[in-house]
Amino acid sequence: MAGVVPTQLSGIPVLVLKEGSTRSRGKEAQRANITAAKIVAETIKSAFGPKGMDKMLVDSLGDITITSDGATILDEMDIQHPAAKIMVETAKTTDDEVGDGTTSVVILAGELLIKAEALLDNKIHPTIIVDGYKKAAAKSLELYDEIAINISATDQEALKKIAMTAMASKIVREYRGHLADLAVDAVLKIAEKENGEYKIDIDDIEQLKKDGESLTGTKLIEGMILEKEVVHPGMPKRIDNAKVALIDSALEVEKPEFDTKIHIESPAMMKVFMDKEEQMMKEMANKIVNAGANVAICQKGIDEVVQHFLARNGVLAIRRAKQSSMEKLAKATGGRVVTSLDDLTEESLGRAGLVEERRVGDDKWVFVEQCKNPKAVTILVRGGTEKIVDEAERSIHDALSVVRDAVLRPKIVAGGGAPEMDIASRLKEWAEQLSGREQLAALGFAEALEVIPKTLAENAGLDPIDILVELRSRHEKGEKWTGVDVFSGKVTDMSELDVYEPLAVKEQIIKSASESSCMILRIDDMIASAKTKMPPMPPGGPGGGMPPGGMPGMPMYLIFPFFSTLSRHGLCESQ
Repeated sequence: MAGVVPTQLSGIPVLVLKEGSTRSRGKEAQRANITAAKIVAETIKSAFGPKGMDKMLVDSLGDITITSDGATILDEMDIQHPAAKIMVETAKTTDDEVGDGTTSVVILAGELLIKAEALLDNKIHPTIIVDGYKKAAAKSLELYDEIAINISATDQEALKKIAMTAMASKIVREYRGHLADLAVDAVLKIAEKENGEYKIDIDDIEQLKKDGESLTGTKLIEGMILEKEVVHPGMPKRIDNAKVALIDSALEVEKPEFDTKIHIESPAMMKVFMDKEEQMMKEMANKIVNAGANVAICQKGIDEVVQHFLARNGVLAIRRAKQSSMEKLAKATGGRVVTSLDDLTEESLGRAGLVEERRVGDDKWVFVEQCKNPKAVTILVRGGTEKIVDEAERSIHDALSVVRDAVLRPKIVAGGGAPEMDIASRLKEWAEQLSGREQLAALGFAEALEVIPKTLAENAGLDPIDILVELRSRHEKGEKWTGVDVFSGKVTDMSELDVYEPLAVKEQIIKSASESSCMILRIDDMIASAKTKMPPMPPGGPGGGMPPGGMPGMPMYLIFPFFSTLSRHGLCESQ
């Protein structure tokens, strides 16, 4: 519908929206939004579960991404529809909050909208559906908390099972035992307990990727890896029992901020000037050595003369380290970043068992490791190809996230669609107590939860109807951890298979899926502004009819770059 209101005043149409704007209202808008969200859910449905398929995503530049990670798939897709973008944001928020469950949340949100569509066909108002969904979501969270299993926050066996479950649907699943051990060790290294509660910042675990070797070559470094090499060939390439100076100032004679001139009348004066400059740089090196440091990591530049004096004193030095690396080095080594060499003391130095330059593939990197109590660590991710390494990094991120979730809130549930079936069964009994049409919405919410085991069965090539019927029967008998074993193709007790997921992930899926579906259902009017049009080309082409010499009085250096830019882009023929 055009941006014109039909009402006329004295025969004159009243323009409210910008010309070219579109508007859809009522059922038309609702159907369009629900359809767009359903398409997004259908797109990533086949990637769900251990037997899910991978997606190959090719961007506008031809770069290829191969993954089964829901958040990555949606992020790489160039989605335009506003309602579909809500689904993308839902997956991204879930990924940011708990790090896993991105595919599940989109599938569940899509199924909730399918159930809502059926209710809309039965003349049930969207507000009633939304109210029913919200009550059912709140009850689901209560039921999840009731059936959850309490674990110890430092139970490495339980945490490993959680990490392995998170990687079961990834390309790297054959190596998930090794990668899960690394994820658990990394999270427990950086976990800090304050007032009986743990604090964990995943950003303190850095992942560095390098293709080559195999995934079994992935390892945890109790410290940091710097993608730098030693600055001077005369410096040692290995330092045991390192004392690390972290410096945030340039180790060189800085140029003054204002223009200066030095008047030199004889060679002797020149020699005095150069000797003084050398003496200043020697003093910089001596301050580092006198503080007891045998490793110097500088965030800024290091002059060649300073490098020479440091090399003579057996100090290993690195320059132009990233600020983020400096902050993590301080956490890993227990040192303090100093902004002036005058503040450098033995107490400010970090400690590491080994600092060594090693060749990794074609590059030389410096490893700072064997830190006693590191609060920042590094995982060096290896793999046969670049695509494998990229997917391994995403998989390890998911594993790190779920381990963090379980440490912060030590409650878990079994996987394989078992908790969803159990919650669905209990929700149906609870929904019967509701009065009015909200009961139908709550029942729809319960039925929507069954999409998780149903999708697992479909992607494993099983009959989803037979699986759901058997699951309902088993859960009615009280077998709450019975789920879909996609490898055997049978309905099994998932706790016996050590398939566990954090309660925090399940709760986030319920919250995000219900909120996003309710948001879409409440929209009954969609107004789209007209796209901005490019201004028309001025007469005479790109130059606007400007004479060859330009406007009178215009300097030529303003014209030449303009035409050279046009020429580079093929918009102007070279003369």
